[in-house]
Amino acid sequence: MTLEANSKPAGVLDVLIIGAGFSGLGMAIKLLEAGTTSFLVIEKADDVGGTWYVNQYPGCACDIPSHLYSFSFDRNPEWSRMYARREEIQDYLKSCVQRYGLAPHIRVNAAMRSAVWDQSAALWRVTSANGATFQARVLISAVGALHVPLYPQIKGLEKFAGPAFHSTEWDASVQLEGKRIAVVGTGASAIQFVPEIAPTADKLYVFQRTPPWIVPKSDFAIPERWRKRFRKVPPAGWLFRKALFLLYELRVFSFLRKGWLRKRAEEIARKHIEEQVPDPALRARLTPSYEFGCKRVLISNDYYPALQRPNVELVTDRITEVREHSIVTQDGTARPIDVLIYGTGFRASEPLHDVSIVGRNGVGIAQAWSERISAFLGVTVSGFPNFFILLGPNTGLGHNSVVLMIEAQVAYVMNCLRLMRRRGSQVMEVKPDIQKRFVEEIKQRLSGTVWQSGGCVSWYQDAKTGENPTVWPGSVVAYMHRTRSVSAADYELSGKA
Repeated sequence: MTLEANSKPAGVLDVLIIGAGFSGLGMAIKLLEAGTTSFLVIEKADDVGGTWYVNQYPGCACDIPSHLYSFSFDRNPEWSRMYARREEIQDYLKSCVQRYGLAPHIRVNAAMRSAVWDQSAALWRVTSANGATFQARVLISAVGALHVPLYPQIKGLEKFAGPAFHSTEWDASVQLEGKRIAVVGTGASAIQFVPEIAPTADKLYVFQRTPPWIVPKSDFAIPERWRKRFRKVPPAGWLFRKALFLLYELRVFSFLRKGWLRKRAEEIARKHIEEQVPDPALRARLTPSYEFGCKRVLISNDYYPALQRPNVELVTDRITEVREHSIVTQDGTARPIDVLIYGTGFRASEPLHDVSIVGRNGVGIAQAWSERISAFLGVTVSGFPNFFILLGPNTGLGHNSVVLMIEAQVAYVMNCLRLMRRRGSQVMEVKPDIQKRFVEEIKQRLSGTVWQSGGCVSWYQDAKTGENPTVWPGSVVAYMHRTRSVSAADYELSGKA
Protein backbone atom coordinates (compact mmCIF):
# COMPACT_ATOMS: atom_id res chain seq x y z
CA MET A 1 0.00 0.00 0.00
CA THR A 2 1.48 3.31 -1.04
CA LEU A 3 -0.08 6.68 -0.42
CA GLU A 4 -0.03 7.85 -4.02
CA ALA A 5 -0.98 6.30 -7.30
CA ASN A 6 1.69 8.24 -9.17
CA SER A 7 5.41 8.30 -8.47
CA LYS A 8 6.64 10.59 -5.71
CA PRO A 9 9.88 12.59 -5.67
CA ALA A 10 13.04 10.62 -5.07
CA GLY A 11 14.06 10.39 -1.43
CA VAL A 12 10.56 10.95 -0.08
CA LEU A 13 9.25 8.28 2.27
CA ASP A 14 5.61 7.33 2.48
CA VAL A 15 5.83 7.21 6.28
CA LEU A 16 8.35 8.27 8.94
CA ILE A 17 7.81 6.87 12.43
CA ILE A 18 9.43 8.47 15.48
CA GLY A 19 10.24 5.92 18.20
CA ALA A 20 10.97 2.19 18.27
CA GLY A 21 9.00 1.04 21.29
CA PHE A 22 5.73 -0.87 21.26
CA SER A 23 3.94 1.88 19.28
CA GLY A 24 6.58 2.38 16.60
CA LEU A 25 7.25 -1.30 16.06
CA GLY A 26 3.54 -2.13 16.01
CA MET A 27 2.97 0.55 13.38
CA ALA A 28 5.91 -0.70 11.31
CA ILE A 29 4.63 -4.29 11.40
CA LYS A 30 1.20 -3.28 10.13
CA LEU A 31 2.70 -1.13 7.35
CA LEU A 32 4.76 -4.08 6.15
CA GLU A 33 1.76 -6.39 6.31
CA ALA A 34 -0.14 -3.92 4.11
CA GLY A 35 2.66 -3.91 1.55
CA THR A 36 4.19 -0.53 2.42
CA THR A 37 7.98 -0.67 2.35
CA SER A 38 8.70 3.05 1.91
CA PHE A 39 8.99 3.89 5.59
CA LEU A 40 11.56 4.34 8.33
CA VAL A 41 11.52 4.17 12.13
CA ILE A 42 14.00 6.53 13.77
CA GLU A 43 14.93 5.97 17.43
CA LYS A 44 16.87 8.27 19.76
CA ALA A 45 18.43 5.41 21.76
CA ASP A 46 21.00 2.93 20.48
CA ASP A 47 18.56 0.01 20.53
CA VAL A 48 14.85 -0.70 20.16
CA GLY A 49 12.45 -1.13 23.06
CA GLY A 50 11.43 2.40 23.98
CA THR A 51 10.73 2.75 27.69
CA TRP A 52 11.71 -0.91 28.18
CA TYR A 53 15.20 -0.17 26.93
CA VAL A 54 15.72 3.26 28.46
CA ASN A 55 14.59 2.36 31.99
CA GLN A 56 17.35 0.09 33.28
CA TYR A 57 17.04 0.65 37.01
CA PRO A 58 17.18 -2.39 39.32
CA GLY A 59 13.85 -4.20 39.64
CA CYS A 60 12.26 -2.54 36.60
CA ALA A 61 9.19 -4.59 35.65
CA CYS A 62 5.73 -4.25 34.17
CA ASP A 63 2.66 -3.78 36.37
CA ILE A 64 0.38 -5.47 33.84
CA PRO A 65 0.43 -9.30 33.48
CA SER A 66 2.91 -10.44 30.84
CA HIS A 67 0.39 -12.28 28.68
CA LEU A 68 -1.63 -9.09 28.34
CA TYR A 69 1.42 -6.95 27.69
CA SER A 70 2.23 -8.10 24.17
CA PHE A 71 0.78 -7.70 20.69
CA SER A 72 -2.47 -9.63 20.24
CA PHE A 73 -1.17 -10.81 16.87
CA ASP A 74 2.14 -11.99 18.36
CA ARG A 75 1.38 -13.61 21.70
CA ASN A 76 4.40 -14.88 23.60
CA PRO A 77 3.99 -18.34 25.19
CA GLU A 78 7.44 -18.15 26.81
CA TRP A 79 6.92 -15.48 29.47
CA SER A 80 8.88 -16.62 32.54
CA ARG A 81 6.90 -14.64 35.12
CA MET A 82 3.38 -13.36 35.58
CA TYR A 83 4.81 -9.82 35.61
CA ALA A 84 7.75 -9.66 33.22
CA ARG A 85 10.91 -7.76 34.00
CA ARG A 86 12.29 -5.09 31.73
CA GLU A 87 14.89 -7.33 30.08
CA GLU A 88 12.31 -9.91 29.05
CA ILE A 89 9.98 -7.30 27.56
CA GLN A 90 12.77 -5.75 25.54
CA ASP A 91 13.84 -9.21 24.35
CA TYR A 92 10.27 -9.75 23.18
CA LEU A 93 10.31 -6.50 21.21
CA LYS A 94 13.70 -7.35 19.68
CA SER A 95 12.34 -10.74 18.66
CA CYS A 96 9.44 -8.95 16.92
CA VAL A 97 11.99 -6.95 14.92
CA GLN A 98 13.56 -10.21 13.76
CA ARG A 99 10.32 -12.10 13.05
CA TYR A 100 8.81 -9.33 10.96
CA GLY A 101 12.00 -8.22 9.22
CA LEU A 102 11.95 -4.68 10.56
CA ALA A 103 15.70 -4.16 10.98
CA PRO A 104 16.27 -2.60 7.49
CA HIS A 105 13.61 0.00 8.33
CA ILE A 106 15.05 1.12 11.70
CA ARG A 107 17.66 3.79 12.38
CA VAL A 108 18.94 4.07 15.97
CA ASN A 109 20.88 6.98 17.48
CA ALA A 110 18.65 9.26 15.44
CA ALA A 111 16.65 11.47 17.82
CA MET A 112 14.22 13.74 16.00
CA ARG A 113 14.89 17.41 16.67
CA SER A 114 12.47 19.14 14.33
CA ALA A 115 9.71 18.42 11.85
CA VAL A 116 8.29 21.09 9.56
CA TRP A 117 5.25 20.72 7.28
CA ASP A 118 5.96 21.92 3.74
CA GLN A 119 2.56 22.98 2.46
CA SER A 120 3.57 23.43 -1.18
CA ALA A 121 5.22 20.01 -1.41
CA ALA A 122 2.68 18.33 0.92
CA LEU A 123 5.33 16.59 2.99
CA TRP A 124 7.15 16.69 6.30
CA ARG A 125 10.81 17.74 6.46
CA VAL A 126 12.47 16.18 9.47
CA THR A 127 15.90 16.78 11.00
CA SER A 128 17.51 14.46 13.53
CA ALA A 129 20.10 15.20 16.21
CA ASN A 130 22.83 13.39 14.26
CA GLY A 131 22.33 15.72 11.28
CA ALA A 132 20.35 13.33 9.11
CA THR A 133 17.36 14.74 7.24
CA PHE A 134 14.23 12.98 6.04
CA GLN A 135 11.26 13.79 3.86
CA ALA A 136 7.99 11.94 4.35
CA ARG A 137 4.39 12.23 3.24
CA VAL A 138 3.19 11.06 6.64
CA LEU A 139 4.75 11.64 10.08
CA ILE A 140 3.81 9.37 13.00
CA SER A 141 4.83 10.13 16.58
CA ALA A 142 5.37 6.94 18.57
CA VAL A 143 7.50 8.42 21.33
CA GLY A 144 5.20 7.60 24.26
CA ALA A 145 5.03 9.47 27.55
CA LEU A 146 7.38 7.68 29.94
CA HIS A 147 10.81 8.65 28.69
CA VAL A 148 11.52 12.33 29.52
CA PRO A 149 12.48 12.56 33.22
CA LEU A 150 10.84 15.02 35.56
CA TYR A 151 13.16 16.62 38.11
CA PRO A 152 11.93 18.23 41.33
CA GLN A 153 12.26 21.96 41.93
CA ILE A 154 14.39 22.00 45.10
CA LYS A 155 16.81 24.68 46.22
CA GLY A 156 20.46 23.72 45.85
CA LEU A 157 20.16 20.62 43.67
CA GLU A 158 23.05 21.84 41.54
CA LYS A 159 25.29 22.10 44.61
CA PHE A 160 25.26 18.40 45.44
CA ALA A 161 28.82 17.07 45.11
CA GLY A 162 28.13 13.34 44.85
CA PRO A 163 26.63 11.21 42.06
CA ALA A 164 23.05 12.18 41.22
CA PHE A 165 20.79 10.64 38.57
CA HIS A 166 17.17 9.97 37.63
CA SER A 167 15.82 6.42 37.67
CA THR A 168 15.33 6.52 33.90
CA GLU A 169 19.00 7.47 33.47
CA TRP A 170 20.33 4.95 35.97
CA ASP A 171 24.09 5.13 36.37
CA ALA A 172 25.22 1.54 36.89
CA SER A 173 28.82 2.71 37.31
CA VAL A 174 27.95 4.28 40.67
CA GLN A 175 28.77 1.96 43.58
CA LEU A 176 25.77 1.91 45.94
CA GLU A 177 26.92 -0.72 48.40
CA GLY A 178 27.83 0.77 51.76
CA LYS A 179 26.72 4.26 50.72
CA ARG A 180 24.29 6.72 52.25
CA ILE A 181 21.61 7.08 49.59
CA ALA A 182 18.73 9.52 49.24
CA VAL A 183 15.77 8.58 47.06
CA VAL A 184 13.47 11.50 46.26
CA GLY A 185 10.03 10.32 45.17
CA THR A 186 7.83 7.30 45.84
CA GLY A 187 6.22 6.59 42.49
CA ALA A 188 6.08 3.48 40.30
CA SER A 189 9.84 3.39 39.65
CA ALA A 190 10.91 4.06 43.22
CA ILE A 191 8.82 1.28 44.74
CA GLN A 192 10.57 -1.13 42.38
CA PHE A 193 14.19 -0.07 42.89
CA VAL A 194 14.07 0.82 46.60
CA PRO A 195 13.75 -2.86 47.69
CA GLU A 196 16.62 -3.74 45.34
CA ILE A 197 19.14 -1.24 46.71
CA ALA A 198 18.09 -1.20 50.37
CA PRO A 199 19.82 -4.44 51.51
CA THR A 200 23.35 -3.27 50.69
CA ALA A 201 23.09 0.45 51.46
CA ASP A 202 24.68 1.78 54.63
CA LYS A 203 21.72 4.12 55.02
CA LEU A 204 18.77 4.72 52.71
CA TYR A 205 16.56 7.77 53.10
CA VAL A 206 13.29 7.65 51.16
CA PHE A 207 11.81 11.15 50.83
CA GLN A 208 8.05 10.91 50.36
CA ARG A 209 5.87 13.83 49.43
CA THR A 210 2.56 11.98 48.97
CA PRO A 211 2.07 8.26 49.68
CA PRO A 212 0.75 6.05 46.88
CA TRP A 213 -1.99 3.47 47.14
CA ILE A 214 -0.31 0.06 46.84
CA VAL A 215 -2.00 -3.31 46.32
CA PRO A 216 -0.47 -6.81 46.43
CA LYS A 217 1.43 -8.07 43.39
CA SER A 218 0.25 -11.52 42.30
CA ASP A 219 3.59 -12.39 40.77
CA PHE A 220 5.04 -15.88 40.36
CA ALA A 221 7.26 -17.89 38.05
CA ILE A 222 5.18 -19.39 35.24
CA PRO A 223 5.54 -23.20 35.36
CA GLU A 224 7.03 -24.98 32.37
CA ARG A 225 3.82 -27.02 32.01
CA TRP A 226 1.91 -23.77 31.40
CA ARG A 227 4.41 -22.62 28.79
CA LYS A 228 4.34 -26.02 27.12
CA ARG A 229 0.55 -25.85 26.91
CA PHE A 230 0.64 -22.31 25.51
CA ARG A 231 3.18 -23.43 22.87
CA LYS A 232 1.31 -26.55 21.78
CA VAL A 233 -2.24 -25.21 22.10
CA PRO A 234 -2.24 -21.53 20.99
CA PRO A 235 -5.97 -21.12 21.76
CA ALA A 236 -5.11 -21.78 25.43
CA GLY A 237 -2.86 -18.71 25.42
CA TRP A 238 -5.60 -16.71 23.71
CA LEU A 239 -8.15 -17.74 26.35
CA PHE A 240 -5.76 -16.88 29.19
CA ARG A 241 -5.11 -13.47 27.67
CA LYS A 242 -8.83 -12.87 27.14
CA ALA A 243 -9.60 -13.77 30.76
CA LEU A 244 -6.93 -11.35 31.97
CA PHE A 245 -8.29 -8.64 29.68
CA LEU A 246 -11.84 -8.98 31.01
CA LEU A 247 -10.64 -9.05 34.62
CA TYR A 248 -8.59 -5.88 34.18
CA GLU A 249 -11.22 -4.17 32.06
CA LEU A 250 -13.68 -4.34 34.94
CA ARG A 251 -11.33 -2.21 37.04
CA VAL A 252 -12.14 0.89 35.00
CA PHE A 253 -15.51 1.25 36.72
CA SER A 254 -13.77 1.87 40.05
CA PHE A 255 -12.13 4.94 38.49
CA LEU A 256 -15.10 6.30 36.57
CA ARG A 257 -17.54 6.58 39.45
CA LYS A 258 -17.87 6.04 43.17
CA GLY A 259 -19.32 2.74 44.23
CA TRP A 260 -18.69 -0.62 45.78
CA LEU A 261 -15.92 -1.51 43.31
CA ARG A 262 -13.74 1.46 44.31
CA LYS A 263 -14.53 0.84 47.96
CA ARG A 264 -13.53 -2.81 47.62
CA ALA A 265 -10.27 -1.89 45.86
CA GLU A 266 -9.40 0.55 48.64
CA GLU A 267 -10.16 -2.12 51.23
CA ILE A 268 -7.65 -4.43 49.54
CA ALA A 269 -5.00 -1.70 49.66
CA ARG A 270 -5.73 -0.91 53.32
CA LYS A 271 -5.56 -4.58 54.27
CA HIS A 272 -2.25 -4.87 52.42
CA ILE A 273 -0.64 -2.07 54.42
CA GLU A 274 -2.13 -3.29 57.69
CA GLU A 275 -0.67 -6.76 57.15
CA GLN A 276 2.75 -5.47 56.08
CA VAL A 277 3.18 -2.45 58.38
CA PRO A 278 2.43 -3.31 62.03
CA ASP A 279 3.63 0.07 63.38
CA PRO A 280 0.53 2.33 63.44
CA ALA A 281 2.59 5.54 63.26
CA LEU A 282 4.47 4.42 60.16
CA ARG A 283 1.28 3.02 58.67
CA ALA A 284 -0.42 6.40 59.07
CA ARG A 285 2.40 8.14 57.19
CA LEU A 286 2.12 5.59 54.37
CA THR A 287 -1.67 5.77 54.02
CA PRO A 288 -2.98 8.22 51.37
CA SER A 289 -5.55 10.85 52.26
CA TYR A 290 -6.96 11.00 48.72
CA GLU A 291 -9.34 8.60 46.99
CA PHE A 292 -8.10 5.30 45.64
CA GLY A 293 -7.18 5.73 41.96
CA CYS A 294 -6.67 9.50 41.96
CA LYS A 295 -2.96 8.86 41.51
CA ARG A 296 -1.54 5.83 39.76
CA VAL A 297 -2.25 2.69 41.80
CA LEU A 298 0.96 0.71 42.36
CA ILE A 299 1.62 -2.99 42.97
CA SER A 300 4.32 -4.36 45.26
CA ASN A 301 4.96 -7.04 47.86
CA ASP A 302 8.41 -5.86 48.96
CA TYR A 303 8.23 -2.05 49.16
CA TYR A 304 6.64 -1.78 52.61
CA PRO A 305 9.03 -4.41 54.09
CA ALA A 306 12.00 -2.52 52.60
CA LEU A 307 10.95 0.67 54.40
CA GLN A 308 11.04 -1.18 57.71
CA ARG A 309 14.64 -2.33 57.42
CA PRO A 310 16.86 -0.92 60.21
CA ASN A 311 19.01 0.96 57.67
CA VAL A 312 16.03 2.62 55.91
CA GLU A 313 14.26 5.79 57.00
CA LEU A 314 11.05 7.17 55.51
CA VAL A 315 11.18 10.98 55.54
CA THR A 316 7.90 12.85 55.10
CA ASP A 317 9.09 16.33 56.09
CA ARG A 318 9.40 18.64 53.10
CA ILE A 319 12.90 19.07 51.62
CA THR A 320 13.99 22.70 51.89
CA GLU A 321 17.53 22.50 50.56
CA VAL A 322 20.15 20.22 49.05
CA ARG A 323 23.73 20.88 50.11
CA GLU A 324 27.04 19.47 48.91
CA HIS A 325 26.81 16.37 51.07
CA SER A 326 23.39 16.48 52.70
CA ILE A 327 19.67 17.09 52.38
CA VAL A 328 17.94 19.49 54.76
CA THR A 329 14.26 19.13 55.63
CA GLN A 330 11.73 21.63 56.96
CA ASP A 331 12.36 20.64 60.58
CA GLY A 332 16.01 21.69 60.18
CA THR A 333 17.46 18.16 60.10
CA ALA A 334 20.44 17.71 57.77
CA ARG A 335 20.85 14.10 56.63
CA PRO A 336 24.30 13.23 55.24
CA ILE A 337 24.20 11.47 51.85
CA ASP A 338 26.69 10.17 49.27
CA VAL A 339 24.32 9.46 46.36
CA LEU A 340 21.11 11.17 45.24
CA ILE A 341 18.54 9.28 43.13
CA TYR A 342 15.43 10.88 41.68
CA GLY A 343 12.38 8.64 41.50
CA THR A 344 10.20 11.55 40.45
CA GLY A 345 8.66 10.16 37.29
CA PHE A 346 8.22 11.66 33.85
CA ARG A 347 6.83 14.70 32.07
CA ALA A 348 3.84 12.62 30.99
CA SER A 349 1.39 15.54 30.82
CA GLU A 350 3.66 17.49 28.43
CA PRO A 351 3.73 15.39 25.25
CA LEU A 352 6.21 16.34 22.50
CA HIS A 353 7.54 19.26 24.56
CA ASP A 354 11.17 18.32 23.84
CA VAL A 355 10.91 18.45 20.02
CA SER A 356 9.90 21.09 17.48
CA ILE A 357 6.93 20.14 15.32
CA VAL A 358 5.69 22.93 13.07
CA GLY A 359 2.45 22.54 11.15
CA ARG A 360 0.46 24.74 8.80
CA ASN A 361 1.22 28.47 8.73
CA GLY A 362 4.31 28.03 10.88
CA VAL A 363 2.37 27.12 14.03
CA GLY A 364 4.26 24.83 16.40
CA ILE A 365 2.64 22.06 18.42
CA ALA A 366 3.42 23.88 21.69
CA GLN A 367 1.59 26.96 20.42
CA ALA A 368 -1.36 24.88 19.23
CA TRP A 369 -1.52 23.29 22.68
CA SER A 370 -0.97 26.48 24.67
CA GLU A 371 -4.53 26.44 26.05
CA ARG A 372 -5.30 22.72 26.07
CA ILE A 373 -3.28 19.65 25.05
CA SER A 374 -5.60 17.67 22.81
CA ALA A 375 -5.99 15.53 19.72
CA PHE A 376 -9.02 14.00 18.06
CA LEU A 377 -9.27 10.46 19.45
CA GLY A 378 -5.78 11.18 20.81
CA VAL A 379 -4.44 10.66 17.27
CA THR A 380 -4.85 13.68 14.97
CA VAL A 381 -4.42 17.43 15.54
CA SER A 382 -5.98 20.24 13.53
CA GLY A 383 -3.33 22.36 11.82
CA PHE A 384 -0.96 19.40 11.46
CA PRO A 385 -1.75 17.58 8.21
CA ASN A 386 -0.64 13.97 7.71
CA PHE A 387 0.49 13.84 11.33
CA PHE A 388 -0.63 11.03 13.62
CA ILE A 389 0.14 10.42 17.30
CA LEU A 390 0.23 7.02 18.96
CA LEU A 391 -0.41 7.14 22.72
CA GLY A 392 -1.34 10.78 22.29
CA PRO A 393 -3.41 13.01 24.60
CA ASN A 394 -6.10 11.27 26.67
CA THR A 395 -5.25 7.75 25.59
CA GLY A 396 -3.36 6.62 28.70
CA LEU A 397 -4.86 3.99 30.96
CA GLY A 398 -5.11 3.45 34.69
CA HIS A 399 -6.64 0.00 34.57
CA ASN A 400 -5.52 -2.15 31.63
CA SER A 401 -2.72 -2.82 29.13
CA VAL A 402 -1.75 0.21 27.09
CA VAL A 403 -0.66 -2.14 24.29
CA LEU A 404 -4.37 -2.65 23.58
CA MET A 405 -4.76 1.10 23.05
CA ILE A 406 -1.71 1.13 20.80
CA GLU A 407 -3.18 -1.58 18.58
CA ALA A 408 -6.47 0.32 18.29
CA GLN A 409 -4.61 3.49 17.29
CA VAL A 410 -2.38 1.69 14.79
CA ALA A 411 -5.49 0.20 13.16
CA TYR A 412 -7.08 3.66 13.03
CA VAL A 413 -4.00 5.19 11.39
CA MET A 414 -3.90 2.36 8.84
CA ASN A 415 -7.54 3.09 8.01
CA CYS A 416 -6.65 6.78 7.58
CA LEU A 417 -3.90 5.86 5.12
CA ARG A 418 -6.30 3.60 3.23
CA LEU A 419 -8.85 6.42 3.07
CA MET A 420 -6.21 8.74 1.60
CA ARG A 421 -5.32 6.06 -0.94
CA ARG A 422 -8.94 5.47 -1.97
CA ARG A 423 -9.62 9.20 -2.36
CA GLY A 424 -6.33 9.79 -4.16
CA SER A 425 -5.53 12.48 -1.58
CA GLN A 426 -2.12 13.76 -0.59
CA VAL A 427 -3.26 15.63 2.50
CA MET A 428 -5.47 14.63 5.43
CA GLU A 429 -6.25 16.88 8.39
CA VAL A 430 -8.86 16.67 11.13
CA LYS A 431 -11.43 19.47 11.08
CA PRO A 432 -11.10 22.01 13.94
CA ASP A 433 -14.71 21.67 15.03
CA ILE A 434 -14.43 17.88 15.18
CA GLN A 435 -11.40 18.10 17.46
CA LYS A 436 -13.05 20.78 19.60
CA ARG A 437 -16.18 18.69 20.01
CA PHE A 438 -14.08 15.71 21.09
CA VAL A 439 -12.19 17.85 23.62
CA GLU A 440 -15.45 19.03 25.18
CA GLU A 441 -16.68 15.46 25.37
CA ILE A 442 -13.50 14.34 27.14
CA LYS A 443 -13.71 17.21 29.64
CA GLN A 444 -17.29 16.32 30.49
CA ARG A 445 -16.53 12.62 30.87
CA LEU A 446 -13.52 13.32 33.09
CA SER A 447 -15.42 15.64 35.41
CA GLY A 448 -16.98 12.86 37.45
CA THR A 449 -13.99 10.54 37.58
CA VAL A 450 -11.54 9.95 40.41
CA TRP A 451 -8.73 11.42 38.29
CA GLN A 452 -10.42 14.81 38.30
CA SER A 453 -12.19 14.85 41.65
CA GLY A 454 -10.29 12.40 43.84
CA GLY A 455 -8.60 14.99 46.05
CA CYS A 456 -5.03 14.77 44.74
CA VAL A 457 -2.57 16.39 42.38
CA SER A 458 -1.06 13.82 40.03
CA TRP A 459 1.10 13.52 36.93
CA TYR A 460 -2.11 12.83 35.02
CA GLN A 461 -2.87 16.56 35.28
CA ASP A 462 -1.48 19.55 33.42
CA ALA A 463 0.30 21.65 36.05
CA LYS A 464 -0.73 24.89 34.31
CA THR A 465 -4.43 24.24 33.76
CA GLY A 466 -5.28 21.46 36.21
CA GLU A 467 -6.95 19.58 33.38
CA ASN A 468 -6.24 15.95 32.59
CA PRO A 469 -4.69 15.53 29.11
CA THR A 470 -3.39 12.06 29.91
CA VAL A 471 -6.06 9.48 30.74
CA TRP A 472 -8.79 7.98 28.58
CA PRO A 473 -12.01 8.31 30.65
CA GLY A 474 -13.47 4.98 29.64
CA SER A 475 -12.88 1.34 28.90
CA VAL A 476 -10.54 -0.12 26.29
CA VAL A 477 -13.58 -1.65 24.60
CA ALA A 478 -15.15 1.81 24.29
CA TYR A 479 -11.97 3.19 22.73
CA MET A 480 -11.73 0.29 20.29
CA HIS A 481 -15.32 0.99 19.27
CA ARG A 482 -14.57 4.68 18.68
CA THR A 483 -11.50 3.95 16.54
CA ARG A 484 -12.70 0.90 14.60
CA SER A 485 -13.38 2.98 11.48
CA VAL A 486 -12.57 6.41 10.04
CA SER A 487 -15.25 8.87 9.04
CA ALA A 488 -14.21 10.93 6.02
CA ALA A 489 -16.58 13.65 7.28
CA ASP A 490 -14.22 14.26 10.22
CA TYR A 491 -11.34 15.23 7.91
CA GLU A 492 -10.33 17.62 5.18
CA LEU A 493 -8.94 15.54 2.32
CA SER A 494 -7.19 17.55 -0.36
CA GLY A 495 -4.55 17.39 -3.08
CA LYS A 496 -4.75 14.77 -5.76
CA ALA A 497 -2.04 12.20 -6.37
